Amino acid sequence: MSVASTTTITSVATRTTRWGYLAICVICMIMIANLQYGWTFFVNPINKAHGWSLAEIQFAFSLFIALETWLTPIEGWIADVLGPQRGPKLVVAFGGAMVAIGWIINSYAESLGMLYLGALISGTGGGAVYATCVGNAVKWFPDRRGLAVGLTAAGYGAGTALTVIPIQYVINNYGYQSAFLWFGIVQGAVVFVLAWLLRAPEPGELASAPAAKVAQSSRSYNPKDVLMTPVFWLLYIMFVMVSASGLMATAQLAPIAKDFNVSTVVILFGLSTLSLAAIVDNICNGGARPLFGWVSDNIGRENTMALAFGLGGISYWLLGTLGHEPWGFVIFAALIFLTWGEIFSLFPSTCTDTFGPKFATVNLSLLYTAKGTSAFLVPVANLIKGATGSWHMVFVVTALMNFIVVALALFVLKPLRARVMRQS
Repeated sequence: MSVASTTTITSVATRTTRWGYLAICVICMIMIANLQYGWTFFVNPINKAHGWSLAEIQFAFSLFIALETWLTPIEGWIADVLGPQRGPKLVVAFGGAMVAIGWIINSYAESLGMLYLGALISGTGGGAVYATCVGNAVKWFPDRRGLAVGLTAAGYGAGTALTVIPIQYVINNYGYQSAFLWFGIVQGAVVFVLAWLLRAPEPGELASAPAAKVAQSSRSYNPKDVLMTPVFWLLYIMFVMVSASGLMATAQLAPIAKDFNVSTVVILFGLSTLSLAAIVDNICNGGARPLFGWVSDNIGRENTMALAFGLGGISYWLLGTLGHEPWGFVIFAALIFLTWGEIFSLFPSTCTDTFGPKFATVNLSLLYTAKGTSAFLVPVANLIKGATGSWHMVFVVTALMNFIVVALALFVLKPLRARVMRQS
């Protein structure tokens, strides 16, 4: 067999195998989705069992988000430094073990201190899995980076939908402690086992992959160099603005529906407006990530940002203006989720396109900390509502934030990134 034939067979095998690695990453992300999105089902049972205030219980969730977000640069750095063969395996396996330990601690927690410890441990594990899986996706798919990251992030965004009913069943019939214990062990074990099947591509392994339609840097920047570039901090500011605007609206969806007098209105198959909105919103949130990731692979990152965030700005205005009608609330809230969730595919793809794949896990993890930063801006919505007496100004502010990001994407980020590409 000729060298050319062998090379062709190898390249085809590699391009086929990478979809297997992507599938593993998606499953791992589904397994850790309950850490964030399933937490809400445990709050009231914990309150009833121990008498702790909701604020005290929810502080555990704040600790989880802080660790899950802010430790990812360290975990991403470890994954990159350990190399393509060992890094993904060890970091994801560590994450799986920590996820299981964290929820097992929650199941036995008889004090707030123990509950907080469980949150810290599960947050550390969740961040390790998230950062490494997203990092693996951007490395394996230079030609379809937006789609690959979108599918991976969709596993995290929509994964809870598979276990909503089972978790509620276990809580209602066996107690929240059993749900923490059983789901903690199963979720952690699945991640731990699958971790040993992972690896990142070796240097040059994807040389025969189809050419990407978007510009990509031929240089791999280390984290120190990335932090010195204006492009990174511009991306960071844009990420914070879009993430904060989305959280300011989505985190307040129930109070907004109540104030609009549509919360309990039954509109379809016995479902109330708020219940139907929650179902549709989760579908849109998960679907947005691969959808806009795929679009960005074909028309460019900045152009897709302008499209998505422009539609997002219009959606905020429409919800504030026409959301007083039940179906208007459902439709325009869904549009907000559809044009907000894609930040978790667009920004990692743009980051790796710009700064290269070698240190991609740690570099995109540095950018991911913007999620934690944006969370501090969420209470601003309540301040605006309290000062004005209505949600109208909140929607005006969130719409403007999205339109500003559109302008930054087209007229600042696009030429700035083009200059960086030429230099690299």
